[in-house]
Formats: sequence, structure tokens, C-alpha cells
Amino acid sequence: MGEQRGVDANGYIEREGSLGRIREPFTPVVAAARLRIRDAYGPRLHSAYLYGSVPRGTARPGRSDLDLLLALHHEPSGDDRDTAEVLARTLDEDFPQIDGVGLLLYGRDRLLSEQERHDMGWFLACLCTPLLGPDLAEDLPRYRPDIRLARGTNGDLADLLPAWRQRLARAEGPAELRRLARGWSRHLVRTGFTLVMPRWGGWTSDLAESAEVFGRYYPERAAQMRAAAALALEPAADRAAVRDLVEDLGPWLAAEYAARIGTKGG
Repeated sequence: MGEQRGVDANGYIEREGSLGRIREPFTPVVAAARLRIRDAYGPRLHSAYLYGSVPRGTARPGRSDLDLLLALHHEPSGDDRDTAEVLARTLDEDFPQIDGVGLLLYGRDRLLSEQERHDMGWFLACLCTPLLGPDLAEDLPRYRPDIRLARGTNGDLADLLPAWRQRLARAEGPAELRRLARGWSRHLVRTGFTLVMPRWGGWTSDLAESAEVFGRYYPERAAQMRAAAALALEPAADRAAVRDLVEDLGPWLAAEYAARIGTKGG
């Protein structure tokens, strides 16, 4: 397989991240998150996971966010979601070394369901680091970087774009524009990577590398994808740049994805 990385000798995606890779500025944040999650959810919590740059050891103090996935024994209620919002907000307020907290909340059965097998199931098994409780990855299969995985993870881009346009039209202030720029550019770079992932035969979560791999297969869009990766890493309150994601790169990527990979559930 040559230069490909992120897969083992049998072609399965290797789980990325570990608690041992967390850099010193972020260890107190993770310790606090562990305690606060346990206190907030108690017996309702099945397990908790870290994902993103913190467990990969690439987080930058003051610039990177803390990403968490919580699995409950039951489907989350409105109260559970309110608790998650408070938990995320207070962690962000209390620790200046992070710039925001992303918190995903799911029921255990849904994460293990056939419906989520090649989406959130794969996400948990390959991209999440266990933090609390029994690891649900033990009940999930191993995954290859194939078309089925690409379809399950990012085959719904076309469905997202109308809501993105509405949010951009309503967006006010530089802080909100930066949030949209970071979230949407990340999503598009990762979608661009999974578009070419089955042909490349490897896996990476690194945004710059994802854009570079994509550009080998779509040189005419390479500069645009590199710009999206740069915007994800250094989000700017640039409405024109965000509009380009929603009105040009996004629609093209959705159409190419449908043609080459298919759509989620299709």
C-alpha cells in the first residue's frame, strides 16, 4: 500500500488517539471532563469518549476545542441535552486552553444499530478514545476505507446544504461566522477526503493531509480544498469565504459524491 497510513497490515482502519497522547496543557481539562461527566449523568451514562485533536496529541492551546461523545443507556431526553449544554459551556468557560467544547450525545442502542453501523458506529470504533465506562467498540466490527464506509459517513452532504444556506443568511457577528467557517470547512474537507478514500486506500484525520490527498484526484479543485483546510485550522470571520463553501465547493462535492459514492441510505 506504500505511502498509505492509518490502516493495519490487513487493510483495516486503525483506531486513532489515546489518553497517553494528550499533551500537558490539556490533561487538567480532560480530568475535569471525566469528573463532571460522571457527576452530571451518574447511572444514566454507559460510556464516554474523547475524539479530535486532544487525544491525537495535535491540539493547540487556546485554539483547539475539546470534543466528547457520550453514550447513555437510553435515548437522550430533553433534560439530558440541557445537561450537555451546561457541561460544555462550563468546561469552555473554566479552561482557557480550549476554544469551545463539542459534545455528542447518543443512546447506546442507536450507536450499535445497523442504521449507524457505517456512520456513528464507525466513528466511535475508529476515531474515539475511551474515557469512561465499557468500550462499545468491542461490540462493533472492524472497518476498511471502502465505498460502503464513504457512503455511510458523508453521503448526506446534499441534505445539509439548504440548512447551511439559511444559517449563513441569519449569521451575525464575527464569532458566529468563525464558528460556521470552522465547522463547515472541516466537514467539507473530510467529505472531500472520503470521496477519494476508497481509491487512496488509507485513512487520515489530518485536515491538511486530507486536502492534499484529495487534490491528487481532483487537481482542478485542489487549491479550493487547501483553502478550506486552512480556514478550518484558522477560522476567519470572512463571509465571502464561508459563502464559497456553501454555494460552490459544497454543491459540487455533493454532486460528485452522489455520482461516485452514492448517497447515504441509497
